Formats: sequence, C-alpha cells, structure tokens
Amino acid sequence: MHDHDTSERLASYADVLAGELPDTWTSSHLPADAKDDLAELADRIWDLDLVAASLAEHPLQQAAVLSRQDGAQLVLLDRNDERDGFIIAAVAPHALPDEAFRGVPEPNGIALADDPFLSAEQVAGDLLARYDAALAQVRHNALGGIQPSQPDRVVLTWQPDGSIATAPADDRASAVLVAHGFVQDPQSGIYRLDGDDTQAQARALCEIGPRLDALGIGTALQHPAGRTAPTTAASVPPVPAGPRTPTTRSR
Repeated sequence: MHDHDTSERLASYADVLAGELPDTWTSSHLPADAKDDLAELADRIWDLDLVAASLAEHPLQQAAVLSRQDGAQLVLLDRNDERDGFIIAAVAPHALPDEAFRGVPEPNGIALADDPFLSAEQVAGDLLARYDAALAQVRHNALGGIQPSQPDRVVLTWQPDGSIATAPADDRASAVLVAHGFVQDPQSGIYRLDGDDTQAQARALCEIGPRLDALGIGTALQHPAGRTAPTTAASVPPVPAGPRTPTTRSR
C-alpha cells in the first residue's frame, strides 16, 4: 500500500472514531514531514506496554491525534505488522510536573480492529475509562497545596506569588471565576487570578462571593502558613488546609 493510501486510511479511520466516541472529539493528522510534532508526541505517549513496544521497533512516521475539549488526547497509530487495524494510546498532559505522575499507573494502549464503529465501543469501555481515571489522578496530584473544591463550595487558595488559585467542581462556578479575571490552565484545570493589581484582585473576590452564593455555592479562602489576606477580602471565610500525602511518579 502506498504511503498516500496509508495516510488517507489512518486519517479517515480517526475521523470516524472521533465522531463515535462519547463527548466531543476532533481529529488531526500528523504526516511524516511533521517531524518536530511527531517527536514531541512520541515523548508524551502514555504507555509502557503494547504501543511502547511497537514504537521501539518502528519509530513514529505518522499519527492521528484525537483531542477532547478538556485537553485529553489519544493517538492513533499504524500497527506495522501483518494484521489489519491500528493501535491507540493515551497522550500524557504536557504541562504537569513529573511529580504529578508518581504512583499513577499508565493507561496503556490497545489494539483496534479495522472497524472504527466497533473500536469506538472498545476505546470508550476500556482505554478511555482508564485514561480518564489516570488524568483525574495526575491533575489532582498537580494541585499541590490547592484544596479541591466541592460542587457546593469553591475553595480559593493564596499562592506565594500573590495570586489566588482554585479548582472549581463545575462549569457554573468556572463561568463566574472567568468573568472576574481568573484564567484556566487547560492541562491542570486550575484557575488563577494574578496579584499584580491587589485592588482589582480584592474587588474580584468581593464580587465573586455573592454571585456564587446566588447559585447555591459557598466560598472559602485558604491561607498558606505565614500569609495574611487583604482586609477587603475578609468577608470570605477561611478554611483550614487538609493534610496531604506526598505522591511518587513513574512513566
């Protein structure tokens, strides 16, 4: 089969697969001449089993990347053997520290038959379930000293650089935060409000509380040891930091 035919087959399969997976996925094709992108992708493939073994013998020549709106990605690859079908693997988030991956099992990839409709069911019930669990764990690990929020409470944590960080539990709280200057890191899911303008920061905190309260969501402000919040934000009740257990990474 010619390289052009192989590329078309991979890209077409990925398009159908993306449309059949739960939630909203898009697909893009990386051809052989996208060497830098392929090298960066190969470094992020989250696998120590089937796909890692394949790449050890057959360096990445092309790939189809499936992307979800929350930043999750899957990579579809040729099998490079006599069998029909493809192999698919999870892609590790690139903006998280190595420490976040410690103790989190790799969501190793799987082989797919030459039928994207059946394969979508296999991916959703197997690889995607394990990938989502691993993503949730590494993102939680990456929170560091940021206490996770609950659906009925947003926990805001002062940072050493003067910014405020939080990890809201749902889209309603996220929308309020963004409307008041918080910016989300798409990989970790953490929202931050910088502290360059302390008056603007304090004003945002005072406005966020009533808006969240109207949605039935409480607010708590967490102070790391040795830091005192501005008096203008004192109406937000503090919440004690819970104990944290150090994590370990293997990837």
